[in-house]
Amino acid sequence: MGHDHSHSTSTNRTRLTLAIGIVAVVLVVEIVGAWLSGSLALLADAGHMFSDLAGLIIALTATVFAARPATDRQTFGYQRAEVFGALLNGLILIAVAGFVVVGAITRLVSAAGSEVHGTPMLIVAVIGLVANCAALLLLRPAAGSSINMRGAYLEVLGDTLGSIAVIVAAIVILTTGFWQADAIASLLISAMIVPRAYSLLRDVVRVLSESAPADTDVAEIRTHLLGTAGVVAVHDVHVWAITSGAHVFSAHIVVEPKLLSSGGAGALLDELSECLSHHFDVDHSTFQLEPAEHAAHEDHAHP
Repeated sequence: MGHDHSHSTSTNRTRLTLAIGIVAVVLVVEIVGAWLSGSLALLADAGHMFSDLAGLIIALTATVFAARPATDRQTFGYQRAEVFGALLNGLILIAVAGFVVVGAITRLVSAAGSEVHGTPMLIVAVIGLVANCAALLLLRPAAGSSINMRGAYLEVLGDTLGSIAVIVAAIVILTTGFWQADAIASLLISAMIVPRAYSLLRDVVRVLSESAPADTDVAEIRTHLLGTAGVVAVHDVHVWAITSGAHVFSAHIVVEPKLLSSGGAGALLDELSECLSHHFDVDHSTFQLEPAEHAAHEDHAHP
C-alpha cells in the first residue's frame, strides 16, 4: 500500500534528533575515556562515533530537504536528497575504516607496548553500549522504509558492535595484561565498518543508476497488467526509485480498439494504477494507451 511520506518524514526527523543527542554525549565521553585509558580501540570507536554524528546530522538535513514540495524545476521534489545523504554517510564510513586500520597496524608492529588502562576503558565502553542500544531502538522502526534512515541505523549498529568489541578487549587487558587486544579490537571495528559501508553504497548506486528496485519483479508486474481486461500487450516498461519507498513506473499499454472507441480509457487507467499501488507499492505510475496499429510501427527500445 502507499506510504504517508509527510508523516514518516516528520517522525524520522524526531528520531534522528533524539539519536543525535545521544550520540553527541557518548562521543564526548569516549574521547575523554580514550585519553584517560590510552585505548586505541576506544579512540577508534570515538572516531566511528564522530562519523556517525556527522552522518546523523547529514541524514537529518536530508529529511528536511526531502520534505520540501515539488517545483517546476524539481518535479519529483527533493526526495532524492536522502540518497545523497546516504552516499556521503557511506564515504565517511570508508574513510574512518582506513584511519582505524592504519592506527591499529602501527600499534601492533611497534616494538614497545602501549600502556592501556582497562578499567576506564571498560566503564566508558559500557556507557557507550547502553547509549547505542537506546539509539538503535529509536532508529530501527524507520530503517526498513528509508535508505537514509537505514544508513543512520547501520552506523549506530556498527557503534554498538564496536562497543562490545571494546568491552571484550578491556576485560582481556584487565585479566591477562595482553595490551595488543586493544589494537585487535580496533581492527575488528574496522572490519565491521567496511561491509556496512559497501551495502549502503551499493543501494545508493542502484537508486542513482535508476535500476529497478531490488524488491520489484518487473516480469510479475507485466503479467499483472496483461491480465487486465482490454490489455493486449505491454512494452517500454520502466521501473525505478526516487528514493527508498518511492517507486516510479511507466509503460506503453496496447489495448483493444473497442475499448478506446467506447470511452473506457479512463476506467482502464484507474484499474492499472490501483493494481500497481495495491500489489506493488507503486504510487506514481504513467501509462501510454495505444491501439495495436500505433504500437506496430513504434521503435521498441525496451521490452
